[in-house]
Amino acid sequence: MNADFTLADLVHRSFRDDEFWKQIPAWENVTRERFADHHWQSKNSIKRIEDVSAVLQSRINSSLIDDILAALKIAPMNIRITPYVFSLIDWDNPYDDPLRKQFLPVASQMYKDHPYCLADSLYEDVDSPVQMLTHRYPDKVLFLPLTTCPVYCSYCTRSRIIGGSTDAYDKETYGPNPKSWEPAFEYLRQHREIEDVVISGGDAFNLTPRYISHIGEQLLAIPHIRRLRYATKGIAILPMKILTDDAWVNAFLEIHRRGRDLGKQVVIHTHFSSPIEITRWSQLAMERLFGAGVTVRNQAVLQEGVNNSVDIMTHLTRKLAYMNIQPYYVYIHDMVPGCEHLRTTLDEGIQLEKHVRGSTAGFNIPTFVCDAPAGGGKRHVSSYEHYDRENGISVWQAPSVKGDELFLYFDPLHKLDSAAQRRWSDEAARVEMINQAIVRVQPDLSAEMREKISKRLEGGVKKR
Repeated sequence: MNADFTLADLVHRSFRDDEFWKQIPAWENVTRERFADHHWQSKNSIKRIEDVSAVLQSRINSSLIDDILAALKIAPMNIRITPYVFSLIDWDNPYDDPLRKQFLPVASQMYKDHPYCLADSLYEDVDSPVQMLTHRYPDKVLFLPLTTCPVYCSYCTRSRIIGGSTDAYDKETYGPNPKSWEPAFEYLRQHREIEDVVISGGDAFNLTPRYISHIGEQLLAIPHIRRLRYATKGIAILPMKILTDDAWVNAFLEIHRRGRDLGKQVVIHTHFSSPIEITRWSQLAMERLFGAGVTVRNQAVLQEGVNNSVDIMTHLTRKLAYMNIQPYYVYIHDMVPGCEHLRTTLDEGIQLEKHVRGSTAGFNIPTFVCDAPAGGGKRHVSSYEHYDRENGISVWQAPSVKGDELFLYFDPLHKLDSAAQRRWSDEAARVEMINQAIVRVQPDLSAEMREKISKRLEGGVKKR
């Protein structure tokens, strides 16, 4: 046994199972049975600032309410939080709470957007051959059959279409409609190179059992498609649905069974970013899925004050593995509006992976990735071509995705030192810093490629 081993190293095996929701004044008389009902959870979700005040009553003060209101005037997302998540927030210290930070923004913690952030930072719309489908990687597509979710995450990379229109952002959202999916299905039938389909949105939890079945049946019927991934944050924020919505679970399990009979994979990709989200409810949900032979993988987002410490990320990784969720990805936060306060530097991700690797079995170590802006795709955090840490500029290539193109990711400006921040405030200095970073990678970059990069960056500056 390791001489440094202590019982504290086993904390990931403990799962919260108290009646934590009873600390919320409006829910102090809610029974465990009622709290466990996914219908009750959905019906009582927090959707307005008035709901926050109504359920917390004396546990929230007017200054915090004003801070939230100010944030909602500039944030790209409305609020929608399940009672499960809302109850897990430490309302005695809400400003520092990791769950509050993910789902309920406050203006006092927000920063001005980075000058090169974009609503569609990953170019999902640009790389879309037909409506609701993104085809970037040779054999994989992203299918977005709806734009609704059981919760709205403040850090959502698709806030351009999810979370409803706000004071600051008008959006074109859509619900599930099988007729509108047919062009996507037909595209998949015609493109035999595609083997992998991610069914996301929005959130697969918001697809009815009939739609879960319909999508699965259509995709499994295409001979060359071998892998389906239903993407949902639901296991993290509404585990009760796995335990009490038999129609939804059975519809998924039937598609899972059909896939297995055809020699095809049907899995779930979920999204825990903090160990605080994980309780006995989560463990019970996973026991049901694991018992049915379902593979579940996790994709977390690296966030300031949420999981950007070695202890927390290691704890999250071990806890996920212990309840049979494979830690798959940790994303460096995308450069989307309204999220600057949640972003970390690329270097933080590199250092975290260095420390998490070796803390448990290799197959349970998540891959830390930067999803290169403008459609470069997921790149390992250490695979950059050049990284100017002083000015927060990294340059990337994705040969199998976009040939010899270059992609740029930028660290949040408030994390740079004062001298670097002054350079960023000067437009000429900013352009020169970026050009120097590009030249370090490709000294003979063509005029065409240089213009392409400039247009991408101008898109960020001109978006406002």
